[in-house]
Amino acid sequence: MTKPVTPLFRDDFYLSTAEAVVTAVHEDGGIELDQTCFYATSGGQPGDTGFFERADGSRIALGPTVHGPTKDIIIHRPIEGVALPIVGEKLVLHIDWPRRYRLMRMHTACHLLSVVCPFPITGAAVGEEESRVDFDMTETIDRDEVTAKLMQLVTENHPVYVQWITDAELAANPGIVKSKNVRPPMGMGRVSLVCIGEESAIDSQPCGGTHVSETQEVGAIHISKIEKKGKENRRFRIQFGSPSSAA
Repeated sequence: MTKPVTPLFRDDFYLSTAEAVVTAVHEDGGIELDQTCFYATSGGQPGDTGFFERADGSRIALGPTVHGPTKDIIIHRPIEGVALPIVGEKLVLHIDWPRRYRLMRMHTACHLLSVVCPFPITGAAVGEEESRVDFDMTETIDRDEVTAKLMQLVTENHPVYVQWITDAELAANPGIVKSKNVRPPMGMGRVSLVCIGEESAIDSQPCGGTHVSETQEVGAIHISKIEKKGKENRRFRIQFGSPSSAA
């Protein structure tokens, strides 16, 4: 039985490379490490891709990283056909940083959208080109107005940072969770609160994803479409760039 991995990304969203030791190699090729900067698919955000560098300079290309049976297990999935490492081998980890950074910008944009639209969240998916957030709401709202409010928060350049609370503190205050269907990652002793604005003046939300450090890093974004998904559900689609241009 392997030891739980140390998730380096939880304390440093900008860590794009690190060293690690292989602790397990599964029959299907999945690789476990003693520590990792690779984010595993969770909470609507895709897992990191990239490669491992071996001592001889060869590379192990990786598909999206996933969790194992529990959140404290992270499995790195090699592309089919590549040579696998052995237990005890030291590797240098390299995430696909351009892809991760776009996901960090997008994920932060989703948090800003939840500020502009303060309704319970029924679903979300973060993507490199487009993200979506579903809200439990019946109100009619203008997408250009939402875009303008989003861009105001972006250009005001609020700080984005993490504070930590214990699992017990979150359990005692369930009302701080905006999502109706997805629970923040628990079971590891502490939960990260993603805070926006000085002293969390703009927002504070439990979330285990990765985010940029200030809102201006999100860049130009807009609401491309608002869809009606049932009587009391609205789906907002977010894209990079202005409404008339691509990112």
